[in-house]
Amino acid sequence: GYHLIELTKELDSKQSIVSNRVFMIMSEGFVFFTILILGLWKVRSSIKKELKYSVRQNNFLLSVTHELKTPLAANKLYLQTVLKRKLEDEKRNELIEKAISENQRLEAMVDNILNASRLENNVIHLHKENFNLSNLLNDIGNRFNKILQNDVIQFEIQPGIELEADRFMIETSINNLIENAIKYAGLAKKITIYLEKKDSRLIMGVKDNGPGVPLNFQKEIFEKFVRNEDEETRSQKGTGLGLFITAEFIKIHGGKISYKDNLPCGANFEIIL
Repeated sequence: GYHLIELTKELDSKQSIVSNRVFMIMSEGFVFFTILILGLWKVRSSIKKELKYSVRQNNFLLSVTHELKTPLAANKLYLQTVLKRKLEDEKRNELIEKAISENQRLEAMVDNILNASRLENNVIHLHKENFNLSNLLNDIGNRFNKILQNDVIQFEIQPGIELEADRFMIETSINNLIENAIKYAGLAKKITIYLEKKDSRLIMGVKDNGPGVPLNFQKEIFEKFVRNEDEETRSQKGTGLGLFITAEFIKIHGGKISYKDNLPCGANFEIIL
């Protein structure tokens, strides 16, 4: 505005000088306007991102409340039954085993929350060791089959594959993928753990015959607190941390995890190291 007022005093000057000044003023105005628009767009994007993250955190708190109450209530019921009733040894042992199983599930959930916190604060580090990856995957799958009391999990594992890595992180990653498959594979579950070596790469993962991941969730499935359900009406257990932790653990190893459709139906989470 100042420049335009000043310019009116120079109308008697040469036309070329006036034109140059007008061009300068218009150019500067356009630059400032562009910066303003970009700034407003950036602020809007940041607010939308924060609101989305806030909703996810709220869902996480709701899910943790559900997840904590369920095993605690179950354990209380099991222990009260054992304490107040005279039961046969077989029945008493069965209730105790169920209480231990619920306690292990609660412990796993707390471990996931702690791991997520450590990842956020960059206080988790690699502790590499040599181990037989083929045997580890077989042991994990057999343990889940025993818990489920059914041979739900099948194996396509190349034997004798050795790996130098953080055993805890690799085991936690596979555990999270299997638990995720168990939740969403449906009633007629068919879950496969696979492992093969191609040249210098190790390719492993977990696939199932469930409905798979909806297209609109595939890009953000490895982000924290992401769940394909409303916590108020959810039908599956979970905190939205398992895939996030798995992705971060694999990234720490310099590897990559990706989601693929398991044709003709289902999900396939593939890890490349």
